[in-house]
This record gives sequence, structure tokens and C-alpha cells, in this order.
Amino acid sequence: MTRQEHQIRNSTKFVNYKDRRPFCADMREIYTAANEEAGLAALDRFEVKWGDKYSYAIRSWRSNWQSLSTFFKYPPEIRRLIYTTNPIENFNRRIRKITKNKGSFPTDDSLFKILYLIVIDAYEKWTMPLRDWGIILNQLRVYFGERMDVYI
Repeated sequence: MTRQEHQIRNSTKFVNYKDRRPFCADMREIYTAANEEAGLAALDRFEVKWGDKYSYAIRSWRSNWQSLSTFFKYPPEIRRLIYTTNPIENFNRRIRKITKNKGSFPTDDSLFKILYLIVIDAYEKWTMPLRDWGIILNQLRVYFGERMDVYI
């Protein structure tokens, strides 16, 4: 999970059910802002609207802003790549699905073999290209230079 996702989950932990949808919609304006200044402005609006009722959430955003704001230095294409954890969660779901039915494994090697087969199966299905991959790749090269060339 990314820092933003942890922050969002922490912020909504104690929000009343009836407030959750509008609260999350207003909070979304913070982490989807175009830049850090717009994000801070959205946080200010968020505080005006929700500060009296959910002050702990605003306090948490403000105290963690230094680490959360590093997200804004990247363009939207890279942010989306960083933010989404769906492939990781999907992979973990595959592991749980196969291993939960086994009461125990006779040896460590049997567990490693099962995990190896899960990885191979997942790897074969990871053929779908990422949306806007060409743009993302160019942006990654701008931000990370030669470090990207080693992996491509």
C-alpha cells in the first residue's frame, strides 16, 4: 500500500457511515490535486468542512504532509502507477487462494514448490500492457535516468 492509501484508510477509520461518501469525495480532492499547492488548498477546504467533526483526520494529514506531498512531484501517469496496488493485491489473493486449503505442508520445499508454481502461473498471465505505457516509460526516464536503462 502507498502512503496515501494508508492515510486514507486511517482517516476514514472512525467516520460515520452516513458521512463516509462525501468525506471520501472531499478527501479525494487532496490526493488527486494537480500539484502540492492545489493539494494544500484542497486540504484547507477539507478542514473547513470536516474539521469540527473529524479533526483527527485533518491533524493526521497535516502531520504527515511532508511524506505525503512527495507524491506530487511526479506527473499523473507515474502517480497512477505508484498509487495502484491492484496487481500486488491480486497476486497475494492468488497465494491465499491456493495455500488456504492446505492444512500444512510436509516440508519447506513443498511450500516453496507451490509458491514457485503460483509465481510462474501469475507471470504467464502478466502479459497485458499498462495503459499509456509509452508515456509512463518516458516520464520514468526523465525522473530516474540511467537507473531505468538497467531494467529496460
